[in-house]
Amino acid sequence: MENYASFRSPQTIIYGCQSFEKVGQEAALRGNRALIISDRIMEQLGYVNQCIQNLQEHGVEYRIYLGVETEPTDLYVAEAQELFKQEQCDLVISLGGGSCIDTAKAVAVLATNGGYIGEYMRGKKIAENDSIPHISIPTTAGTGSEATDATVITNSSNDVKMMIKQPAFMPQVAIVDPHLTLSSPPHVTAATGVDALSHAIEAYLSKRAHPMTDTMALSAMKLIVENIKTAYQDGENIQAREAMSLGSLQAGMAFSNSSVCLVHGMSRPIGAVFHVPHGYSNAMLLPAVLEFSKEKCIDRLADLGRIFKAEAGSNEEAADVAVESVKELCAALNIPNLKGWGIDEQGFNLAVTKMARDAIDSGSPANNPKVPTITELEELYHTCYHYQFTSMNKSSN
Repeated sequence: MENYASFRSPQTIIYGCQSFEKVGQEAALRGNRALIISDRIMEQLGYVNQCIQNLQEHGVEYRIYLGVETEPTDLYVAEAQELFKQEQCDLVISLGGGSCIDTAKAVAVLATNGGYIGEYMRGKKIAENDSIPHISIPTTAGTGSEATDATVITNSSNDVKMMIKQPAFMPQVAIVDPHLTLSSPPHVTAATGVDALSHAIEAYLSKRAHPMTDTMALSAMKLIVENIKTAYQDGENIQAREAMSLGSLQAGMAFSNSSVCLVHGMSRPIGAVFHVPHGYSNAMLLPAVLEFSKEKCIDRLADLGRIFKAEAGSNEEAADVAVESVKELCAALNIPNLKGWGIDEQGFNLAVTKMARDAIDSGSPANNPKVPTITELEELYHTCYHYQFTSMNKSSN
């Protein structure tokens, strides 16, 4: 690790129940006409209308883009960008899950820097100008995208998820209202919750971790481990929802400043090729990747093991507890393996080489405590396809 480290976060973070009501006030400080980037589900739940009403109360005009239907693609970005220009908007509000937020990040940066979003991958094009103001409002406790300077956009021409990370992509404002997560059904709560846990774990295991990210990651792991089952089993439990929202936020801040690792590197190609939502693919991969990595990060995995079980014994024993506890958690939350999700095995086998190469090219596996070779990565994909969380996890058979 270098002798110094940096830590970036949104300029303003507003957290807590009813914080959604601050959207109009924050928007009025930053612009006059907002483009709301959301989806049809958020519209049906009434969240888009609540946002509109609050903007109107503060004299902010609005336009709406509800075209985000799946994981974000360059086509969504282009559509939203064109609407932004046509309607002469001057700020963006993202309302929804990570797909809505990531789409809005791209629009906000392109509005002042131009070009095609794919040009920003791997720093080929640097966003030299500040983005237009972006207020991010997550409705799931999972991606942490409201507090990161990264966006993941699928290139629709080659099915590659473009991982783009630059300071300009950081939203100016994050509004995290746990009440908005009450509408998440159990399967979404489970997948996004394990996604948030994977963010915290990878931020802590990353070769680029530092004391500030460690603090956030450890806190996030504890909040998530202690509350995810309650949020899954009793979605109306606001205390559990609050803890999960805070854990997701902290995990996002942690990995944005350290990095994700092998789970995310492997997850993006699965999402791009087989259209598995990001939270699910991360959850499917996490236990097997921890098993693969364990020998190179025993001491740090031990810290996670002791969050699950305080009296976990030696570091080696506690690291084993960590891996087994994550497996058991995924089983309890009914997370399927790749086969259980319904991915055709023949198609999967044919795609493994491409996915392994795309994973390596993303750069994330290089941050893992144990960096896989291309052959090991292909083998790990095959392991994950049939992975058994526990012998009792029927969805994995």
